[in-house]
Amino acid sequence: MGSRQISFVIAENPPKRLDKALSRDVPEEAALSRTRLARLITDGSVAVNGVASTDAKARVAAGDQVEITVEEADESHIGPEDIPLEVVFEDDDLIVVNKPAGMVVHPAPGSPSGTLVNALLHHCGDNLSGVGGVKRPGIVHRIDKETSGLLVVAKSDAAHQGLAAQFEKHTVERAYRAVCYGVPASTDPRLRGVRGASFEPGNILKLTTQLARHKTDRQRQAVLFEGGRHAVTRVRVVESFGAPAALALVECWLETGRTHQIRVHMAHAGHGLVGDPTYGGKRKLSPKALSAAAIAAVSGFDRQALHAAVLGFDHPVTGEALRFEAPLPQDMQDLLATLA
Repeated sequence: MGSRQISFVIAENPPKRLDKALSRDVPEEAALSRTRLARLITDGSVAVNGVASTDAKARVAAGDQVEITVEEADESHIGPEDIPLEVVFEDDDLIVVNKPAGMVVHPAPGSPSGTLVNALLHHCGDNLSGVGGVKRPGIVHRIDKETSGLLVVAKSDAAHQGLAAQFEKHTVERAYRAVCYGVPASTDPRLRGVRGASFEPGNILKLTTQLARHKTDRQRQAVLFEGGRHAVTRVRVVESFGAPAALALVECWLETGRTHQIRVHMAHAGHGLVGDPTYGGKRKLSPKALSAAAIAAVSGFDRQALHAAVLGFDHPVTGEALRFEAPLPQDMQDLLATLA
């Protein structure tokens, strides 16, 4: 296996610890994250003034000569699979795909193959420069198996770091389209009494809570107001269906990106998503409000009606502002056509 050498000098007024000094002074083009640098120190791949240093807390001084040996990326233990992908955008650093419903993002005990990562390993082949020292796509966010839509994946360490930072700072634009029960409206007195729910100008429903794993069902998320992780979702009604209105097409914006966030927030607000087996539930729809065909279409919709429609971010290497849109998948288009 080949390797590359990265040499540089510690600048003035360095942090006291080796790991922090390396993180500050390593050349940007080396694309080495703090986690990767820590691993390189532990592995003995960092030399200071010609002597290998394996102590992340070792003292350094301005003018110290550092040489880092970086081995070429190892092959991933996950196997490539020839699975069709809808590629929306791709360059040397990242790829944006429109994931179909039914595809898991990353292999797990219950889904060891047939995942997006398997498909990307085949699609990208030798064009993966490696993330964290392994030739694998860098997953910086996920969408649920039965949710369709846009996902960005890093192909290099530099892209992985840059994208992860944007997601951490909540600067990535993410908008979803969903079909929910009922119509979230500021005129609904019930919603005014839902804790964590408020309305912003333009009839925008804002849901602000904490989220954490359910105490007894570890596959679910639960709404909390103490502990857990901060979560904010905004919801706008695009179109309502029925007379009186019984369903709505909504647009949801994520300020944070927690597991199942939209699904659990909408259920908390009393507007669970059509087809959601975990949070939405089956609701009895009035034949006075909807046609028999519409009621049958809703009853037969076999996944959560949720689609990641918009994804916007700054390119982590070039800085270019990128924004992508993906139309609703056919099953959601058919559902809406029946409801109209």
